[in-house]
Formats: sequence, C-alpha cells, structure tokens
Amino acid sequence: MKPIKVGLLGIGTVGSGTFEVLKRNQEEIKRRAGRGIEIVMVADLNTARAKELVGNACEVVNDANQVVNHPDIDIVVELIGGYGIAKELVLKAIANGKHVVTANKALLAIHGTEIFKAAQDKGVMVAFEAAVAGGIPIIKALREGLTANRIQWIAGIINGTTNFILSEMRDKGLDFDTVLKEAQRLGYAEADPTFDIEGIDAAHKATIMSAIAFGIPVQFDKAHVEGITKLQATDIRYAEQLGYRIKLLGITRRTEQGIELRVHPTLIPAKRLIANVEGAMNAVLVQGDAVGATLYYGKGAGAEPTASAVIADLVDITRLATADPEHRVPHLAFQPDAMADTPVLPISEVTTSYYLRIRVADKLGVLASVTRILADATISVDAMLQKEPGEGETQTDIIILTHQTQEKNVEAAIVKIEGLPTVVGKVMKIRLENLS
Repeated sequence: MKPIKVGLLGIGTVGSGTFEVLKRNQEEIKRRAGRGIEIVMVADLNTARAKELVGNACEVVNDANQVVNHPDIDIVVELIGGYGIAKELVLKAIANGKHVVTANKALLAIHGTEIFKAAQDKGVMVAFEAAVAGGIPIIKALREGLTANRIQWIAGIINGTTNFILSEMRDKGLDFDTVLKEAQRLGYAEADPTFDIEGIDAAHKATIMSAIAFGIPVQFDKAHVEGITKLQATDIRYAEQLGYRIKLLGITRRTEQGIELRVHPTLIPAKRLIANVEGAMNAVLVQGDAVGATLYYGKGAGAEPTASAVIADLVDITRLATADPEHRVPHLAFQPDAMADTPVLPISEVTTSYYLRIRVADKLGVLASVTRILADATISVDAMLQKEPGEGETQTDIIILTHQTQEKNVEAAIVKIEGLPTVVGKVMKIRLENLS
C-alpha cells in the first residue's frame, strides 16, 4: 500500500521532534499503521533552518498555503500555534478534504466547535492528542479507554511551568518572583510567561478534557481561571504544616446543577499521588464510576514527548483513513447529535472546601469574631491553626480550613471578616480538594 503523505506546518521544537522520531522509528511505525507515513512537505518561515533539519528528505516552502492546497497531501500537521493564521489554515485543509493533526490547545479550546463541525461535514478527522499534557495519552484514555464510564471528575496538573515554580517555592522557601526568574533562566518559563502563570494554558487544556468527559461543546469563555502570581511562600509553608501541597489544578466536575470548569491554585492532601508530582511533570487524575480513580503521569511538554502524541495521531488516522466516517471515534467522544447542553456553572455556584489565611491584631476575641461570621454563613470549620506572634509583634496569622460550602457563601463571609477592625489587609483564600 502506498505511504500516507503528510505536510508539516511549522518545524520548531515539536515539529523537529516529530520529524526526527518519525524518521528514527519509521519501520516500527509502519508495522503498527499498516502502511508508511512520510512527511513530504514542510512549511516554515525560516526555510534555511528548516532545510538544515530535514536535508533532502522532503520539500521545504515558506508558504503554508502550498501545503494545505497540495493535492497529494493526505494529512496536515499544524504546529504553528495561536488562533489567527492557524485557524484559517486548519479550516482550509479541512475544506480541501485533508485530515488534520494539531497540538494547538488554544485553537481548539476557543474554536473547536466550529472546527469539529467542519471536519464532520467534510468526513475528515481532526486529531489532537498532543494538545493536552504533551506525551501523556490522556485524550485517547478519555475518548476510548474510559468510554464505558460515566466520568465524574478530572483534576490535572497540566502546566509544567507552574508546577516547576510551585515545587521550587516549596522546596526552597523562595517567593514567586525569585523562582519565576530562575524558571526563565533554565528555560522552563517563556520570556513572557503570562499564559502559563495566569492559568490560561491550563484552562485551554481543561476545557478540551471537559468537553470530551461530559459530551458538551468546548466553552473556554465559561472557564474560571486563576494563576499562581498571588501565591506566597507563607501559604505554601502553612499548607505543608497542615498536611497539604498547593498545585495549580485544572478541575472539571459533573454535578446535579451543571459542570464545574475551573483552574486555580488548590490545596491537595500530601498523601495523594498527584500531590507528589514535582518539577515540570504533568499528571491527570480521572474518576470514573466503574473504574474508580486512574492517574496518568508523564512529560507534558518537550520535542519528543509531544512528538510521540503527534505521531500516535498520525498512526490513528492512517489506520482509519479509509473507514466509513460514521464508524470513527467522534472528535469529542460522544456522537455529534448526542452532545449535551448542560450548563457550565459560574464559580459562585461551585461547592468545595477552602483555606483562609487571616492576618489579625493580637487581641482577645478576634478568633471568636471570625468563627461567628463563618457560622452565620453556614460555613463549618474543619481545622484551625493560630500562630503565636513573635517577640515584639502585634499581629499574627489565623489559618482556617473549611468543610465544603458554596463559593458565594465564602465570599460573603470574607467581606464581613475583612470589615472587622482587628483584621489587617485582605483574607487569602485558596480552594481545597480532597480528590477522594
């Protein structure tokens, strides 16, 4: 059988890794796919560098349109990123009857519904394993491996940059700004790290996983997103003393009222496996009704780990290219006409537990005033830690862990607590998940 022909848009870190792994393992991949997979054209603005990487193995062009319009190319691999020209090229490739593989989580989180509809109408596939958690096959697990389950919730460490920063803050007791500079020096963080440290990258990925888990459209605009920039080494230390670790989690959960979709720093019991995922590694914990909890761990970024996912998608498409479109795995796991319109809940309606750090004047009756406000808001206290002030100090910290309650109850209580004359500054609030 003739090899399937691939056009590559962008040959940066992931593109060069894809080219290298495909070349190195071509015989093994052919045995798995049933036919050869060949990159025949690469589009990159830096053609000199691209030619250095690929040699004489394929044609190099500087116009991506030449790839998406080429009559002999079967699959287009989009590794440009962003949602401007990338969206235009993906839709053009689909219109031309080409299958698409992409690692572009931002594109799918924002325009996925439109892209998947276009692909369905044209009878082609859009594969995107590399868009979430790099080399970890979490999309395949959710779409296929766990298809017998009613997924209850997903919680994931799905951004390596923020996990590295939080690990360093915990291990070395350093503040956020110091660790960020070190992460940039080591290449873990970009020169402009906004997408990572503000939680946007993780929210793109959580949005995609939520759609697959619950059969809803991708709705990034409904996600609640918080980053790690306001975290202090003090809170990481207090969490540790109480038996918790702080991680930036992407969380999506099915409830009777709707779907939770949120990204924020989260306290997790230190005994949980996911709490011990350190450095730039990723991990995703999935709770299914039949299988229980399953954990997926590995490298969430990098040339060859991400290339592993890209090539797995190429193999899947090669196997299924001639199959009746009706018999392929749907893009979002559920049949397109069976997608649900379950609402995504606003953060005010989310129910979870909380860590509250309250800076107070060291006076009698302060703790009683705080606990009275919590009780009036029907917020039950699970644990409490009151630090003794140092010699000569007139202020101290009260740390409170709550039982589960709605976010709007906590917000209302915080307003009243901050209004107490004995409370100094703002209350630090971090959500807490037991993941049990």
